[in-house]
Amino acid sequence: MRNHTPVTSFILLGLTDDPKLNILIFTFLLITYMLSIVGNLTIIIVTIVDSHLQTAMYYFLQNFSFLEIAFTSSCIPRFLYSIATGDKTISYNSCICQMFFADLFGIVEFFLLATMSYDRYVAICKPLHYTTIMNHNFCKRLISGCWIITLLLMLPPIGFDVTLEFCDSEIDHFACDVNPLLKISCSDTEFLEKLVLFCSVFILLVTLTFVVWSYGSIIRTILRFPSAQQKKKAFSTCSSHFIVVSVTYGSCIFIYIKPSAKNEMATNKGVSILATSISPMLNPFIYTLRNKQVKNAVDELVKKLVILKPHR
Repeated sequence: MRNHTPVTSFILLGLTDDPKLNILIFTFLLITYMLSIVGNLTIIIVTIVDSHLQTAMYYFLQNFSFLEIAFTSSCIPRFLYSIATGDKTISYNSCICQMFFADLFGIVEFFLLATMSYDRYVAICKPLHYTTIMNHNFCKRLISGCWIITLLLMLPPIGFDVTLEFCDSEIDHFACDVNPLLKISCSDTEFLEKLVLFCSVFILLVTLTFVVWSYGSIIRTILRFPSAQQKKKAFSTCSSHFIVVSVTYGSCIFIYIKPSAKNEMATNKGVSILATSISPMLNPFIYTLRNKQVKNAVDELVKKLVILKPHR
């Protein structure tokens, strides 16, 4: 066994060493990050101030937008700083914190998406009981449950992560993530790899099963509607959420469930950057453009801001 000193910091290799390509990546990520923050903040604000949006559906959307801001902010600003300054070093504690919060916000999103699919199920399959079932206290308990379940699932893997010893300090990624860290560990990682895979599959299967069940029930109910207009209206209320679910689960399956060799890390990094920058940017636009109530609320907010703006 070779001697090695404890690693106190890591070097995040990023996506490329090409300066010109890094300029393009920096510009692209900065624009998408700013649009993500503005778009999701707008949804949070309009769902708080508009009285027409004080329902369970928009309460969940408000929480989802917060998670999108938190998730993208856990990775992208640090990567932008690294590109701008050339400083790729990150301390051990900062790396563990980044990995913890990125995983925390990302996993809570999956449980929240499943919760949002249940909300749509109640709205379409049990419309007369919707306000009774999806009352504010029940919604708050559902949100709390998403966070509690996530923390319970995360604590065992994180506990093992902090005990790892490392033979190398270079992480082949733009952010701290469990798989790249396991690749540079000197410790026996077989159990931890199986634990991470089990937790990932468990989260995916449980939430995806719930989403599929909810949408299966929704589709069966909609097909029994007598008029085409009713069917169209019902489908439109679910379309935004369904698009977001498809994008989120698709990227997760590709990155974490698909077995990946070391030479496929570049592809996984590309998908990761899309998941942490593109998805949080697109989601508010998907919900806004495909939801008339949110669109009208945004228009009203813009009009009020224009009126309140002092004229020269």
